[in-house]
Amino acid sequence: MSAYNSLVYWTIGKGLFATFTRSVMRLKAYGRERVPREGGAVLAVNHFSYADPPALGTVCPRRIVFVAKVELHGVPGFGSLMRAHGALAVRRGESDREALRRMRETVRNNELLGLFVEGTRQKSGVPGEAKPGAAMVAIQEGVPVIPAAIHGSQYWEWGKWPPVSVAFGEPMRFDEYRRNSRGYREATEEIQSEIHRLWAFLVRMHELGRPRATPPRREHVPAKTG
Repeated sequence: MSAYNSLVYWTIGKGLFATFTRSVMRLKAYGRERVPREGGAVLAVNHFSYADPPALGTVCPRRIVFVAKVELHGVPGFGSLMRAHGALAVRRGESDREALRRMRETVRNNELLGLFVEGTRQKSGVPGEAKPGAAMVAIQEGVPVIPAAIHGSQYWEWGKWPPVSVAFGEPMRFDEYRRNSRGYREATEEIQSEIHRLWAFLVRMHELGRPRATPPRREHVPAKTG
């Protein structure tokens, strides 16, 4: 992270912007201690709303390098803030190879890459089907995937700010998976299953009034964890 980006992150991102986000979203995070504090990794999460990136950026203990469509980078003010936080711009219709190259480079530089695994916002109000991007980066670069789920943001709109919660899962490694379509597909299924399980946990926490809790450990670990 450059000195400029670091200054923007800590003063504007984690300072002013995070304070505003907490005030309107009534955020709560579960399992923050599961996020590795250093080293390249992929944060794989579901996506409901434009409120998701600031919510995740506020509760995550590390800076997240999000992948966002290039149109968002053109929004006055917001685009500049995204770029200062290191967000990657991906053009619609751009080759998957070029987008993947940028994402691999991010984790290779020991950054936390943030991917909304469905590729777009889910209007149904429940997590959708995951795309293979997170699995491909993790397998090709040998880095862990940090599964996460967000809930409540599907009901969020300006002037209507219901509680929003985020749950972080245990790091998942896929060192034993092959670098081919089958390996990516199987790893993606594991990631999707974990995100859905974490989301179900959040639904239950909201029903109970969001008490203190830790997301339960998963029963099946797909590969050795480091």
